[in-house]
Amino acid sequence: MILQNDRFTYRVTWSAEDNEYVGLCTEFPSLSWLEPSPEEALKGIRQVVASVIADMETNGEPVPEPIALKKYSGKFMVRIPPELHRRLALEAADAGISLNRLASERLSRQEA
Repeated sequence: MILQNDRFTYRVTWSAEDNEYVGLCTEFPSLSWLEPSPEEALKGIRQVVASVIADMETNGEPVPEPIALKKYSGKFMVRIPPELHRRLALEAADAGISLNRLASERLSRQEA
């Protein structure tokens, strides 16, 4: 059975400061759970999130939507300095492509 809180974005990373693994949930950035093993850190943060969600629901508070379930339009606005805007517009024009395509290609390279 898949629990609702299993749809959130969890990760486990090493905390040198605490000398333990820390479990985190992207949708609840103020929550964390420390354990000596990564498996226990994941189990712990999932339990904390489940507890917080239950408390939020009891109090009529809205629960964040899991990132995995959000729909994205493919559009977002970025503000950049005018000089950079001009430089990128010229680069796009020289390449014979739109500024939007240039930006998309540059952002795509960051994924690799």
